[in-house]
Amino acid sequence: MSRVELVIDAKAILGEGPSWDSKKGILYWVDIIGKKVHLFHPMSGESRVIPVGQMVGAVVPRDSGGVMLAMEDGFYACNTEAETLEKHGDPGSVGSHMRFNDGKCDAAGRFWAGTMDRSELEPMGALFVLDPHQGVRKMVDRVTVSNGITWNKEHTTMYYIDSPTRRVDAFDFDLHSGAISRRRTVVRIPEGEGLPDGMTMDEEGMLWIAHWDGYQVSRWNPATGEKLEKVPLPVARVTSCVFAGEQLNELYITTARIGIDSNKLENQPYAGGLFKIKTAVRGVPTYGYSG
Repeated sequence: MSRVELVIDAKAILGEGPSWDSKKGILYWVDIIGKKVHLFHPMSGESRVIPVGQMVGAVVPRDSGGVMLAMEDGFYACNTEAETLEKHGDPGSVGSHMRFNDGKCDAAGRFWAGTMDRSELEPMGALFVLDPHQGVRKMVDRVTVSNGITWNKEHTTMYYIDSPTRRVDAFDFDLHSGAISRRRTVVRIPEGEGLPDGMTMDEEGMLWIAHWDGYQVSRWNPATGEKLEKVPLPVARVTSCVFAGEQLNELYITTARIGIDSNKLENQPYAGGLFKIKTAVRGVPTYGYSG
C-alpha cells in the first residue's frame, strides 16, 4: 500500500459522506457544517462546490442525473448543473434537535440514511430508507449517531455503525425487498482508537472504517472481528472513506476540523482535507439512487 496523500486542503469543518460516480468520474463528498457539496474530478483535478443552504450529511449519485442528498430534515434531489433542490419522500418530523447524517445506496438503488441527536447524547435517531417505489421507511430505531453503512458484494449482509456504541453491527439483508433481520455485532473498536464513523467494503469482504479521534482508517475482517491493518492519517478526526478510480483501488478519505482546539490544529494543519491512498485490494462500487 502506498502512502497517504493530501488531495484537497479543503479545511472542511466536517467533511463526510463520500461517494464515487464511476460513469462521470466524479468523487462527491460533503461538508456537513459548511452546508456544501463538493464535486472532484480526479482526472483533471478540477474541484467545485455547491452551497445547499442547510447541513448535508451524505451525497450519492442519482441514476437519472444529478445527485441525492441526506440533508437536515430529509432526502433531496440536487440538480448539479442548475444547483436546485427538490425534496423526496417524507420521513416525518425530524425535529430541530435532530438531523440526518451519513448514508449510502444499496445495489437496488434505495437510499439509506440515518438521523442523530445533535447533542450526540440520546438514542433518539433512526435509520431510514428512501425506496423509489415505497417511499420512506424507518428500519432501525433508538440510534444516537447514525453513521457508516455498507453491504457485502453478494448483497446478503448489511453493516451499520451507531458511533457511540463503538461497534459495527451486521444484518441479514434481502436485496429484493430491502428487509433486514438478525442483528448482531461483528466488530468492536478498542478504547483509545476513537469512535467508528463512516465505512466502506472491499471485494474481499473486509470492512474499512474511519476512526473519529483515532488518526486512522482501519481494515477489519467481519467474520472474525480481527483488525487486519491500519492507514495512519495526519489528522485526528477521520470521518469516512470510499473506493474510487477506474480500478476501484484508490481510497478517498474525508476528515474534519470541528471542535479541535486551535493549539492542536497547529499540529494537524490539514484537518478537514480530502486524502487518498492507493490500496492493494479493490473496493466495492458506489451504487446510485434509482428513483
